[in-house]
Amino acid sequence: VQLQASGGGLVQAGGSLRLSCVASEDTDGIYSMGWFRQAPGKEREFVAGIYWASGGPIYADSVQGRFTISRDGPKTTAYLQMNNLKPEDTAVYYCAARGPGVLRTSPAGYDYWGQGTQVTVSS
Repeated sequence: VQLQASGGGLVQAGGSLRLSCVASEDTDGIYSMGWFRQAPGKEREFVAGIYWASGGPIYADSVQGRFTISRDGPKTTAYLQMNNLKPEDTAVYYCAARGPGVLRTSPAGYDYWGQGTQVTVSS
């Protein structure tokens, strides 16, 4: 599985961005996908995840109500709609995919990773 993330950028606090993660090669092996983020000097943290078949989402408390994870019908692209962005959302955002099993919130639970996309929120 190959993952390609895009959509990051610079936005003012209160603004919105939508991240995309395109999956290719052996996408039938994807059972769930997740978005993670890593700020400078901090560990990589779970943001949101989605079950690939059902589309059922899971969110970190810090983004609940502001971010929405979704995927397209052909199940090749995952999205992360980020609204009401805050300066503390500034980080490099990564998408990740895993095979069978329960959706994980730990980075160690994922088999495939995309390159990061920078999100910077100014105050």
